[in-house]
Amino acid sequence: MRTKILLFLSAILVIAAILMDFLIIPSSTGSTAMQHNPVFYLHIPVAWVALGGFLIVFFASIAYLKTRRLFWDMVGSTAAELGLIFTTLFLLTGSIWGKAEWGVWWTWEARLTSSLVLWIIYAGYFLLRAYITAPEQRARFAAVFGIIGFVDVPIVILTLFVSRRVHPGGVAFELNEPGMIITLVTGVFAFSLLFLALMFFRLHLKEDEAKIAQLKELKREEKDA
Repeated sequence: MRTKILLFLSAILVIAAILMDFLIIPSSTGSTAMQHNPVFYLHIPVAWVALGGFLIVFFASIAYLKTRRLFWDMVGSTAAELGLIFTTLFLLTGSIWGKAEWGVWWTWEARLTSSLVLWIIYAGYFLLRAYITAPEQRARFAAVFGIIGFVDVPIVILTLFVSRRVHPGGVAFELNEPGMIITLVTGVFAFSLLFLALMFFRLHLKEDEAKIAQLKELKREEKDA
């Protein structure tokens, strides 16, 4: 019940954040061309949430290797699922923003390339999980993969400030109007809350699936006996 309420509240906040993007930002007179684009205020929050999701994968993977509890594998895989979805949105909104501002959908600079590599890494994470059928072995290999794959996350962040050929660095820190700042903060909070709500919801589903699988295994053992 609490998860459903959280989902409802997060959905309302996301809708409010999107409305603010398209109603408040176009009226901001002091913004630059890049900051004037409403897509910017979607791009930053989904990027934040995507990278935060992979941070959860990193810590959940460490926790699994230390405790061998399958719960942490569920946490890691759930965060990776959502992280991959939000990285897809991150790349899409970045491309739309880039096309509007610089006339190109894509360029192979460090920032964009490292972000695409991040998407490929965690797509590979799920290919690995699909390939291994034994639950404990799958969890162990996925945990190692999740820890190693996280190496690309700080690289993505660093390229924001190092590589500025096309992608600007630190634009979010240059906002100078209350409306722009409030809109960005609302978007970050709304999408962060949505991520947590979806994560809790997905975890509940996985726990129910695990219980059903255990019950089926018990029935199978009883028949065999």
